[in-house]
Amino acid sequence: MSEAAEQTKDEPDSDVGGIAADRLRSIIERVERLEEERKALGDDIKDIMGEAKSAGFDVKVIRQIIRIRKQEPADVEEMETLLDLYRRALGM
Repeated sequence: MSEAAEQTKDEPDSDVGGIAADRLRSIIERVERLEEERKALGDDIKDIMGEAKSAGFDVKVIRQIIRIRKQEPADVEEMETLLDLYRRALGM
């Protein structure tokens, strides 16, 4: 009889087909917890944006500012220079 067949049904499978089942289960559970946290954070951000909107702020502009703040200052300056140049070229 093989080792797998000798294990009782109550005994957890620690190695199935070369896969460490306990390790795999741990990884999957960690990812699931992080996905739950991400959803909760997304809900929190949505609430904050709702608060900003009710205070009269433009949420689209807030999101754009957040994107810009993540960029390097030199990249932001280059983008703004090109944007200004393109606007002038279009007479805006």
